[in-house]
Amino acid sequence: MREFSAPPAVTVPDDARLTDVVFDHAASDPDLVSFSRRRGGRWVDVTAADFAAEVTGVAKGLLAAGIGAGDRVAVMSATRYEWTLLDYAIWTAGAISVPIYETSSAEQVRWTLGDSGAVAAVVETAAHAAIVASVAGDLPKLHHVWTIDSGGVAALTTGGTDVADREVEQRRRAVRLDDLATIIYTSGTTGRPKGCELTQRNLLTEVMTAVGGLPPLFRPGAATLLFLPIAHVLGRVIQCGAIYAKVRLGHTADVKNLLEDLREFRPTFILAVPRVFEKVYNTAKQRAHIEGKGRIFDVAERVAVRYSQALDDDRVPVMLDLQHRVFDRLVYSRLRAALGGQCTAAISGGAPLGARLGHFFRGIGLPVFEGYGLTESTAACCLNLEGAVKIGTVGRPIPGVSIRIAGDGEILLKGDVISDRYWQNDEATEQSRTDGWFRTGDIGDLDDDGFLRITGRKKELIVTAGGKNVAPAALEDRLRAHPLISQCMVVGDNRPYIAALITLDPDALPAWRDSHGKPADSTAGSLRDDPDLNTEIQRAVDQANAAVSRAEGIRRFRIVPDDFTVESGELTPSLKLKRTVVLERHDDDMVELYG
Repeated sequence: MREFSAPPAVTVPDDARLTDVVFDHAASDPDLVSFSRRRGGRWVDVTAADFAAEVTGVAKGLLAAGIGAGDRVAVMSATRYEWTLLDYAIWTAGAISVPIYETSSAEQVRWTLGDSGAVAAVVETAAHAAIVASVAGDLPKLHHVWTIDSGGVAALTTGGTDVADREVEQRRRAVRLDDLATIIYTSGTTGRPKGCELTQRNLLTEVMTAVGGLPPLFRPGAATLLFLPIAHVLGRVIQCGAIYAKVRLGHTADVKNLLEDLREFRPTFILAVPRVFEKVYNTAKQRAHIEGKGRIFDVAERVAVRYSQALDDDRVPVMLDLQHRVFDRLVYSRLRAALGGQCTAAISGGAPLGARLGHFFRGIGLPVFEGYGLTESTAACCLNLEGAVKIGTVGRPIPGVSIRIAGDGEILLKGDVISDRYWQNDEATEQSRTDGWFRTGDIGDLDDDGFLRITGRKKELIVTAGGKNVAPAALEDRLRAHPLISQCMVVGDNRPYIAALITLDPDALPAWRDSHGKPADSTAGSLRDDPDLNTEIQRAVDQANAAVSRAEGIRRFRIVPDDFTVESGELTPSLKLKRTVVLERHDDDMVELYG
């Protein structure tokens, strides 16, 4: 059993609350540009004074509608300015916000609203409102539904005009540090989602620690464009951290036009999950090869990785430094320009990034601070911080967090960022604790310097018929690094050997198809047995297998016609595989793999 602790670096005042900075900034720096929001096709600035006034107006509307202290108010919306506005207005009214992913089904919406006892909901679209209306008969506590696209925020503000400022301020100041701030329902790869309770203390401790630990990112004058769901705890913490640290914050949910938004917004840092970094890398590599510049890119890639590795040794050879300078002008600067030209760093979470991508991005001048956490740890409980980075790990415990590796390899946590309980679920709360430690369900190891490496998920561990234990994450991460591969799921539980279900990237397939002379109307389904395609995927499988023992390697694979998506129900909103669902829907493919 190994353990590592980091002493607290911040002390949250007993009278602090999340909304304080909104009104403090408005009073001390009213002209500070707190947000840029897209309106009418262009970015419009919102000052600290503007935001505080809007928060107050919406909070008044909530009070006028009868929302009481401690009431639960749900928000179902894609990432946009109004999400942040509503979050802070709900807190200002002394209520508790309950996020719902905009992709949620009617059953998921019914469960979240019903289990939380939400008395009101703010949804984004008419389609969302229709979903809520379809389950409203099962929700006797739900009294109000406002729709953003139909003027719901304006209606709230208008409805609260008769509420005095002092009533809002009294409600806001009545909030205490250990009061609930939000109930976030885990996306649930199996079973019903659990409502994770996060207090004002949990969020403030996380925010203040992150801001203090990443000063180059969270500094006045910095800017970030948030495109991950705010319904996810990681997006929520970055939102709160930006407001706390006077970082200009923008929102977009239009991932298809993300590069255009990044060029216009010009963030100084971004937050993304590993899949986004894989996509950036794969797209750049594929484009270079299509344009006949593949050899240059491949050499530049190797130089970037070697340069980053040399930084760990504090000694970059002269010739390598010279090569790096040349490729910085030819290749790396163009990759950075695609992110707006001002982006100097990134934060990654949600899954392991991997050493290869970590070194590549640091080598091109975009260090990625990788971290690890869960909803229950208020996002990051481990993080690579400036001056304490070890690529290939998720960093050390953040100040104030203790980590223990149990005898079976499970990661256990303690600290002020750890949630105390699940909402109305004593059984789940008790099952998630052992001797005062929170059981993450993840498997990992700590090195002698306290850096944590994630090796798998306890409940996803595959045990073959021969008794070999296989953690699928390492293989899956390596396979997804291939430009043609979108998703993959390693299988083999109680089977004679390890195999994999693989989906193709719909954006990358057309270029491969054209360059290999395949029919223009070819799809993943029609090409799944194509010899050239299977040879290409086999090369990716061979590279992944090089990282594990022969008994753990993938013996066979099957290309699946359709990608795994949130909409298909095979991925959670946070892009985790729903393995049981995938297996149920691909029974025929499993027969092909195992007979």
